[in-house]
Amino acid sequence: MLIKNSKNIEKGVKVTLKKYIDKKDVTPFGAFGQGEKIVFEAFVPRLLGVSGVVLRMERDGSETSDFPFLFCDSSLSLDLYTLTLDTRENEVGLYFYELIFLRGRDTLFSSTCNNLDFTLERKSDKKFHLLLHDPDLKTPHWFKGGVIYHVFLDRFFRGEGKAELHVGSINEDWERGIPQFAKKVGDPLKNDVFFGGNLWGVIEKLDYLKSLGVTVLYLSPIFEAKTNHRYDTSDYEKIDSLLGGEKAFVTLIKKAHEKDIKIILDGVFNHTGDNSRYFNKWGSYGDEGAYLKKESRYYDWYNFYSYPESYESWWGIDILPRLNHENEDCRKYFTGESGIGRRWIEKGADGWRLDVADELTDTFLCEFYKSVKDVKDAVIIGEVWENAVTKKSYSERRRYFWGGRLDSVMNYPLRDGIIALLKYGDTKFFYNKVTELYSSYPKEVLHSLMNVISTHDTVRVTTVFGDENEGKGEDNDTLSKKRLTKEERIKAIKKLKMASLIQFTLFGVPSLYYGDEIGIEGYHDPFCRMPFDWKNDESDLLEHFRYLGKLRKEHPALKEGDFKFLYVDSDCVVYERSFKIDKVTVGINLSKKRKKVLNLIIEKENFVIV
Repeated sequence: MLIKNSKNIEKGVKVTLKKYIDKKDVTPFGAFGQGEKIVFEAFVPRLLGVSGVVLRMERDGSETSDFPFLFCDSSLSLDLYTLTLDTRENEVGLYFYELIFLRGRDTLFSSTCNNLDFTLERKSDKKFHLLLHDPDLKTPHWFKGGVIYHVFLDRFFRGEGKAELHVGSINEDWERGIPQFAKKVGDPLKNDVFFGGNLWGVIEKLDYLKSLGVTVLYLSPIFEAKTNHRYDTSDYEKIDSLLGGEKAFVTLIKKAHEKDIKIILDGVFNHTGDNSRYFNKWGSYGDEGAYLKKESRYYDWYNFYSYPESYESWWGIDILPRLNHENEDCRKYFTGESGIGRRWIEKGADGWRLDVADELTDTFLCEFYKSVKDVKDAVIIGEVWENAVTKKSYSERRRYFWGGRLDSVMNYPLRDGIIALLKYGDTKFFYNKVTELYSSYPKEVLHSLMNVISTHDTVRVTTVFGDENEGKGEDNDTLSKKRLTKEERIKAIKKLKMASLIQFTLFGVPSLYYGDEIGIEGYHDPFCRMPFDWKNDESDLLEHFRYLGKLRKEHPALKEGDFKFLYVDSDCVVYERSFKIDKVTVGINLSKKRKKVLNLIIEKENFVIV
């Protein structure tokens, strides 16, 4: 960790962390296996007048403890202090610490903005965090180094296999049709007009997906539901008939596996639809259901305030009644030995992405993890929008990476950093965001992060880069028709190429949202869910994504390689991934002139890969 403060001699303070397992290993990580020995080394300029260095640490929510460094050596006007922490006596969990530099009355405290670099202040300020996790924490090896493709099923491709509509209607105009939308955001909307994309369509496009280097398909919800997005599950035991039912699912699993492509399902286990076999508000499932009678098995699966009309729902949306996972019968339906999580893994799926993971209890996550992992080395990814190590939800610190809960999360913080860099030219924000992630997560998790730049919940990245305001303040009717001008689109595609390059070369696994490879546009939901334009002419952009997929396959450094920034200034970023003898160097130049940096020639507003 290198101090960023440029004030006089203070900028010379340097601290490294080392861990001892089989050998000494310098690492920037703020996550270690419980039981490892962690060695702090502080190099302090003698002119700073420091007489001692202290580590002040506290386990999250506990009292602080002070650990004095040992003075070891002096050389080249630097004093070396060391401290060894043997974590065998420490509990698994999140710790916060700061470094205190003693020099008489003028004590100095470390203050960090990214969990790696720090300044020296005259009062305690922003502390480092350090996670001690289960020493056996591992993530699926097959997942690392791959490429995820996120299929929003209703809008990807309408295949020829048998698919039956059981609710709503079909919009037959695939090429020019507009998704059903409310007059304004928040207004009720049935979402029961479908375009008819299905699992058979995914099967027909497997060769296309393979050409992009795709190794993992992440499918939007596949279970029976009453809406086109299917986040209002009606029956977790049935594949929606409009998607082709279980026959299409089994066929997809078989055909995808033959091409070495894994399948991840979307687990919406925090809430159901009100029109479901479990809640059954509208009587579609006979006389069973929590809403219809208190004697129902499912009554205690929900929290009623005043039966039956007032009940807990997700974000107060009454068509999405929230499940009560404190009820063991409800929880075990998903996490038990014959539960939903295990059931579909046994039928061939290779993992789950857990919707609104912040809403799922720690008990649920632990049980779900075990039930799935007992079947095979499946991957479990949580929808988390912030730093998952320091994340608090409902005033409780989340334990996602302590061990036995999640393998990975959706990397929305990286998306924020990429947009800040390429849209606003904020290299400092990008540097701090990436550095914070790299110095926060366990190494196993870093290589398994789900790196997103577009999702079904965000404005399409092409639109983000092309429209300065991203449609803010404009009504839905306007946004449903609005498209980028030719000039805006040219600018957006150029930035999309740079964004995807970062997405594909940073630590983690890139997740390509369907259609981003051809620059599909779209504002907020539902306009970010337009049907795939199979007659597009963005061949140059498509080849760019195929090149990136090939790059990941050819370079071990992009699978499990170390990461470091080589150079950052106000309009240029250069970083390196390395694994043994394999190295990949990436340079991004945001300026309007050619730059030479570290022997790299980077054309204006462009990038280079070495």
